[in-house]
Amino acid sequence: MKKVNVGLVRLLQFVVFVLFTFMVVAYFGAMVLLPLDAIVLLIKLLGVFGLHGFIGALVAIPVVGYLCLTVYKMPELCKLVMDTGFELVKTGKAKVEAFNDIANALPQD
Repeated sequence: MKKVNVGLVRLLQFVVFVLFTFMVVAYFGAMVLLPLDAIVLLIKLLGVFGLHGFIGALVAIPVVGYLCLTVYKMPELCKLVMDTGFELVKTGKAKVEAFNDIANALPQD
């Protein structure tokens, strides 16, 4: 019975590990994709006003670059975004390691 219990704990530990890994990848991926999405949306918005996609890209890329530079110049904001991601990593690591204590506390057969 102990093997079944340990197997169940390890399965849940793996599920929590996969869940937190997905959340970290999605969080940092969103930080990378956010400026790219802003470029695409600005190109589409300029297309509504009759500008070709190439001309829209020539306008949208510097605008988004300037916005990224403005965010980069705010060290508190950059630090907050990075710290939030790192806290997510630390929380995930702590939760995954908590399963080891549960597995070790199971009664020995």
